[in-house]
Amino acid sequence: MKTSHLITAAAVVLFAAAGAQAETYEGVQTVNSTRSRAEVNAEAVAAAHAPDAYAEGASSGVTQVASTADRNAVRAQAVAAAHDPLQNLDRKAFVNSTVPAQYTNGSLARRQAPTQQAAR
Repeated sequence: MKTSHLITAAAVVLFAAAGAQAETYEGVQTVNSTRSRAEVNAEAVAAAHAPDAYAEGASSGVTQVASTADRNAVRAQAVAAAHDPLQNLDRKAFVNSTVPAQYTNGSLARRQAPTQQAAR
């Protein structure tokens, strides 16, 4: 057991000695800029307000969606769908993949909006 510890310690020491190479210190570097602070600041503000050039799909531009639907009609459909008590009803959740009659013919079916009953 002691020999394995000695071999491990020797390997660690050799690994540390091989990788312990320090960089040389070159002192404080001087800045040789031809632009003023105001120019650099203006460039930084412009870059901050510009779209992210490295984002995914940045060069594809904005896609326009052509829609002829009225905004209020789409909102009304969304509100009706949100208030539908059977919106999450999935026939795969029932035995033999059939929706029970009480959901389609009973009191629950009457709670649906008339436009949604026609769609089903």
